[in-house]
Amino acid sequence: METVTLTIKNTPTLMLEAEAITPDGLAGKTLDQIRALPVYMGREAFTIGDYFDVAGSAGATAAETKLIVKGDLSRVKYLGSKMSAGEMVIEGNADMYVGAWMSGGKLTVKGSVDGFAGTGMKGGEILIEGNAGNYLGSAYRGDWRGMQAGLIRVKGNVGSDTGYFMNGGTIVIEGNADVHVGTHAEGGTIVIKGNAKSRLGGQMVEGTIMLLGTVDVMMPGFKYTGDEEVEVDGEKVLMSVYIGDLGERHRKRKGATIYGKLFIKKGAPADETATREARLARAREAKKARFVVTEETASA
Repeated sequence: METVTLTIKNTPTLMLEAEAITPDGLAGKTLDQIRALPVYMGREAFTIGDYFDVAGSAGATAAETKLIVKGDLSRVKYLGSKMSAGEMVIEGNADMYVGAWMSGGKLTVKGSVDGFAGTGMKGGEILIEGNAGNYLGSAYRGDWRGMQAGLIRVKGNVGSDTGYFMNGGTIVIEGNADVHVGTHAEGGTIVIKGNAKSRLGGQMVEGTIMLLGTVDVMMPGFKYTGDEEVEVDGEKVLMSVYIGDLGERHRKRKGATIYGKLFIKKGAPADETATREARLARAREAKKARFVVTEETASA
């Protein structure tokens, strides 16, 4: 496998859209041809060579190409989008749409990413060693086709709306998840090893969510059906099983209604209650603090 290294040399003043920066975009090209590939900032067109130093050599195909991108990429969008094969390593933070519509290959991010990583993903693997922003593995704005296949693993925390309109594939979150996980999901699996906030599985039709930590508030549309030992990311865990969202229309298969499933790790009931009450108390205090009128504000 041949390796191309791009090192950012000029920080964009706005957001740079770099859809060409994938193993697919660079495969079979000389270094001069790679430098001449287009990138965009708003309506203005630039080249990769305007913003990156380019070294190494590309393979004949995407599968034979490894791409390493170095530097502060927090203003660079679409890195690895639509890649179908090969390997890509982002050695730092990146902006939105990392690995969006990806169908194959492996993409590793050594830092954190902004929103919409893995949007519409159809295959391959994304590893994010930091945190991920909102709408991880979700559908694009106005679309109903979220992540369909592949694997996304996040070592840190994720923002809101993970797996929005998810259809398939697997998302593993090793940290905590913000609100709205698996909203409108119609398939796939989401594993949360940390804690989750409210609206977990809202309007979910099919698919699976597995939570090893606690949830602040359960959705009322889920019904407890019993306990079950299941495998969660290679480990056997005793889980409480819920089906839902009961407020949605669900398909039938061989006469049986198909529901989404929510698995929550079963612990000592007293510990679970105490943990949940403490988290709810903190939430109530934070809410009250927003409405406190200070003496200075009142006198003004």
